[in-house]
This record gives sequence, structure tokens and C-alpha cells, in this order.
Amino acid sequence: MVEQVVLVNEDGVAIGTAAKAHVHDTATPLHLAFSCYLFNRAGELLVTQRAESKPTWPGVWTNSCCGHPAPGESLTDAAERRLQDELGLPAAPLRLALPRFRYLAEMDNGVRENEICPVLWGVSDAEPEPHAEEIEAFRWEPWDAFAQRVLSGAEAVSPWCREQVEQLSALGPDPLRWSSASADALPPAARLT
Repeated sequence: MVEQVVLVNEDGVAIGTAAKAHVHDTATPLHLAFSCYLFNRAGELLVTQRAESKPTWPGVWTNSCCGHPAPGESLTDAAERRLQDELGLPAAPLRLALPRFRYLAEMDNGVRENEICPVLWGVSDAEPEPHAEEIEAFRWEPWDAFAQRVLSGAEAVSPWCREQVEQLSALGPDPLRWSSASADALPPAARLT
């Protein structure tokens, strides 16, 4: 089965679908995605290194996982699916942190990411069993140390992770105490129950 992504306009309204394999190129259309930040009970973030085989940002360190909800799939269901597919992790309660995160980034070869990408976070002490075609490596790292290095430029991460860390840091120093954002603030294409 061909994996589909949801195409959206700048207001976050769904305007169609496209095959995932055909939307990450030099003319990437705006589409719906998500990012997930998974912490353990000690407040450490699960940081992952993207597999070298990935078409966008191969080998780059980033947040716990990312992905695209399928047409008709909720963000939470999509994130739980990707946590299992990428990291072999069971479902964990997820909360909404940044409902309207939007970014555009371009690799040196001209391939672009162009996404409305709500950010979710959750807590789990399960140990990852990463799938090699998705994840090159992983580590648990104290949030404050990771955020400081990313914000100072000392830690090279994916462009979306860098922007997200800046916005997430504004939620407070302890991620286990972050408030959940309202689902009403999600773009219309992501407002599925």
C-alpha cells in the first residue's frame, strides 16, 4: 500500500492527498506532519539519529520521532504508530505542546520539507528497540542540557528540531510540567478525534 500524506493550505485546511514518496523533493507541497518528544520519568529526552537511508536529513540527530498522519488518522494515532514503527515503543499517553508549528527547510541538494507540524510530547520509561531502516542511533539526555546545546548552536540537529526546541523551551524548564495545549488550536486538517 502506498503511504499517503494530507496536503494542506496555509490555513491548515486539507486540500487533497499525495503519495509520501512524491512529496519530498525540490517543490515539496505544504502538508500535514507531526513531531513527538518522548521523555522518561527522570526528565530525559529520547534523542534519535535519523538513518543514513532517509531521503531527508539522513544521519542527522533530532527529536524522538516524526511522521505524517494518514488521511483520516488522528495525530495521536499517527504518533503512536510511528513510535512503534521507528522505535519499537508501546503507546504512551501523548499531549499537545505546539498545535500550529510550521516550518520550511531546504537541504543542500534542494530537497525541501514544507510542513504544518503539530508537536506532541509524552512520558515513557520503555527502552527503545529501534528499527535500523529508520533510526541509526539513540540516546536519553537531560532536557535542559540538550536544549542549551541546541539553542547555543553547539548541537547540530534537524532544522525542525532546532526551531521546536526554541518554542518548547518557552513552555518552562521542566518538560514533565508542561501544560497541554488545546486541541481547538490545531489546524483544521489535524482536528480528528
